[in-house]
Amino acid sequence: MENTIVAAALGLLEGLTEFLPVSSTGHLLLAGHFLGFESTGKTFEVVIQLGAILALTSVYAALVLRLLLRARHEDAARRSIVSVLLAFLPAVVVGVLAHDFIKTVLFESPSLIAVMLILGGFVLLVIDRIAPDPVHHDALALPLGKSLAIGVVQCLAMIPGVSRSGATIVGALLMGVEKRAAAEFSFLLSLPTMGAAVAYDLFKNRDVLDFGAFWDIAVGFAVAFVTAVLVVRWVLNFISRNGYALFGWWRITVGSVALVALWLGF
Repeated sequence: MENTIVAAALGLLEGLTEFLPVSSTGHLLLAGHFLGFESTGKTFEVVIQLGAILALTSVYAALVLRLLLRARHEDAARRSIVSVLLAFLPAVVVGVLAHDFIKTVLFESPSLIAVMLILGGFVLLVIDRIAPDPVHHDALALPLGKSLAIGVVQCLAMIPGVSRSGATIVGALLMGVEKRAAAEFSFLLSLPTMGAAVAYDLFKNRDVLDFGAFWDIAVGFAVAFVTAVLVVRWVLNFISRNGYALFGWWRITVGSVALVALWLGF
């Protein structure tokens, strides 16, 4: 029962944070550290992330399908698809080249994660105030050069605690993308990025994957899926009205508490 409760809590944490600019990976790694939780080959962590991906896919399935159907005869639709794929490309290159270093070195440093949460929080607070006036209001109509640049910025999220959505949103805001459109482009970009990352993780760890705790994995997956659906449906309207300051303070608070706990020897 205790393991199931922990699995549900981590699934909830994944669903709540995956599509917010607060670093779901950082939250999960810190939670795992303080709870003493670790699965063989990171099976649990990878599978519950898949739950969040499927949640986003279910929310955006109709939009993506319409875009693919329109792409057969509309230049604008084809350009939108190319825009997202261009932004995805840098993560493919960096992810493949640096995968082992990221997983074996950066992921094993709770203090680094806490510091990056804090620094990223201050960046969000500053950018939320000083971002240039938006000139792009449609996530599906960004210039290709800016899409690629956002993809380059996304690579910073290879450092746990930075946040994939946080990096892409900050990059987009600095390039004149409106707040809601920046978040929506981040969501669309996460479909190929997260899908490829999970598939690559499963492939790299195929020899050590352990599905023995199937029930706990299923609970975490289900909780992550449901929670992520609710978050995705809520967050765009929240950002449109309130911006990103709340997420900046959230990051600073979590990172600071984690650092204090680490200094105290927990």
